[in-house]
Amino acid sequence: MTKRSVLTIRVPEELKRRLERLAHSQGVSLNQLALYAFSKEASSLETQLFFSQRLGQKKRSNILAGFDLTLSKAKAREPFAPEDEL
Repeated sequence: MTKRSVLTIRVPEELKRRLERLAHSQGVSLNQLALYAFSKEASSLETQLFFSQRLGQKKRSNILAGFDLTLSKAKAREPFAPEDEL
């Protein structure tokens, strides 16, 4: 079983009311909604950090050139749906 700990945060009343309304509309507890929101935002921040570190000081032009090179190696084929066309 995952070890749990308690986190107490202070939020403006209006934000708390908004979160309570959202939780109610989703049929979950405020705690479940907060856990979901924290997890989602933490993942987003970690992804941003990963790419920032990965790209480092590379120039935009070099990144785009690498992207173009990768695309040029892809096999040409018909799009799956009309909205997939370039």
